[in-house]
Amino acid sequence: MSASRRSGTTDELGPDEPEQPERDGADLLAALLDGMDAALCAFDADGVVTHWNREAERILGWSAAEAVGRQGFAGWAVRSADAGEVEDRLLSAMRAPGRQVNEFALLTKDGGRVLVRTQSAAVRGPDGRPAGVYCAFSEVHAQIDLERSIALSEALLEDASWGVVLVDADLRPAVVNAHAARALGAGRTSVLGRPLGDLLAQGVEELENALTHVLAEGAPPAPAEVWVSLRTPEGERRRCWRSGFVRLASPLAEEPVPLGVGWLFQDVTESKQGEQEAALLRFRANQLHRAARAAAECEDPAEAAIVHLDFALAGFADHALIDRVVGGATSDTDAAEQVRLVRVAATPSGAPGPSVPSGTSGMPVRYGEGHPAVQCVERAGSVRA
Repeated sequence: MSASRRSGTTDELGPDEPEQPERDGADLLAALLDGMDAALCAFDADGVVTHWNREAERILGWSAAEAVGRQGFAGWAVRSADAGEVEDRLLSAMRAPGRQVNEFALLTKDGGRVLVRTQSAAVRGPDGRPAGVYCAFSEVHAQIDLERSIALSEALLEDASWGVVLVDADLRPAVVNAHAARALGAGRTSVLGRPLGDLLAQGVEELENALTHVLAEGAPPAPAEVWVSLRTPEGERRRCWRSGFVRLASPLAEEPVPLGVGWLFQDVTESKQGEQEAALLRFRANQLHRAARAAAECEDPAEAAIVHLDFALAGFADHALIDRVVGGATSDTDAAEQVRLVRVAATPSGAPGPSVPSGTSGMPVRYGEGHPAVQCVERAGSVRA
């Protein structure tokens, strides 16, 4: 079946006029149109279909015999409600220079809808006036998916509010977005190809273990929180990054070939520090409650103070002591109003265990002027030092 319709009738030719060259030219044109990967159709100046190749038949299901000679797409290849708009957009190419690109939905022979992208241009006659329009179209699902993937990649690398780092199979950054570069304290190009150990002072092993696991086993089921220390001109800076990982494989290979790992992270240092501080406050409040209950059961005030210290110490300090005010000067040169402090108990230094009572000798503890212990006595209250 020829993919084109020739105007005129064969009996217009005289008996001695050769028809074979014209037929050969039309057959060659039909063969060329049918051999192209893109779907092709053409319309004359009145909007009648004059050409329809095999790729157009494959996409829409309408054969050349069914398509050639129809007036536009109305009623068969386009919904009636959309026919006028589609025809205007296609035939507008006759009045416009260059090619016109459009996207719209066409109907298949079995009633389905196919989103296509068309490129239309005018066909000029011998006098230079528009004689029709040719139109090439193709399905755009794959094209749109590709464009969406590219747009997503560009958005992640340029506009994302979290860090994105593409790490190659050698665990070195290959692509870094602006947010990640700021988090790492370096330029986007200066970190490329460098070992992670050049950027991080601590947490490198944990991060590299995670990346190696993703390369070998795939993405973990949930994000991981990685604590790292960054090298900065002001010194090391401790940060917590909530990280997600995806393994990247080549879509062109028959077998999955790992290209590296996509590492996405957000800085959650402030929220994690807030959680830790809240947990510490809850623990301290619970310990103080336990300390008060335990001390209330002691008859001896000194014993009660030591028991209270042992319970309350956890969560507050590593080492603590208790001094008792006994009156008198703390040194021969001190003023008479200053008092003596005698050590009652102290926690073991450098080893765990309960507080050890002391002070049986009654010897005063010497403190320098302005020492927090002396300030506590002067203010009759606690002092932060």
